[in-house]
Amino acid sequence: MPDEDLVISDQPSPHNKAKTLARLAACGALLAGAAVAMGAFGAHALRHSLAPEQIALWQTAVQYQFWHALALLLLPTMALGSVTRGNRINNNASGVIRIGVALALGVLLFSGSLYALALGAPRWLGMLTPFGGVLWLLAWAALAWRLWSRRAPTPE
Repeated sequence: MPDEDLVISDQPSPHNKAKTLARLAACGALLAGAAVAMGAFGAHALRHSLAPEQIALWQTAVQYQFWHALALLLLPTMALGSVTRGNRINNNASGVIRIGVALALGVLLFSGSLYALALGAPRWLGMLTPFGGVLWLLAWAALAWRLWSRRAPTPE
């Protein structure tokens, strides 16, 4: 008869989910700080060395990066309270983690490719930008669905 303490589950523990959610928030904080730095760098260091079209690309990348960094900061608060309920894993955290990962990858692909293009990267790199946008659209749609279909909390 197997020892119950040695049962291996394919489900992540509530502690691991909470840690992942905290890391998503940390990622959001880092991306927000980087957006401030990138905005200042573009406004001061690049202002005289880039064409107006390149500066516009840079500003677009900074704006979208910052808004999605804020979303990454807020998403974990939606799930942290529901990671565990009586030591049971709540699936809400898993969904929020997937949404957060999609938002972070969207920043990398969308804003990252625009930064690179503004600095003179090959034009083919612009093909990555829409993939970041699609990830964002999917993430926002998943979040809207999750919030719309969310059940009212039940008293314990």
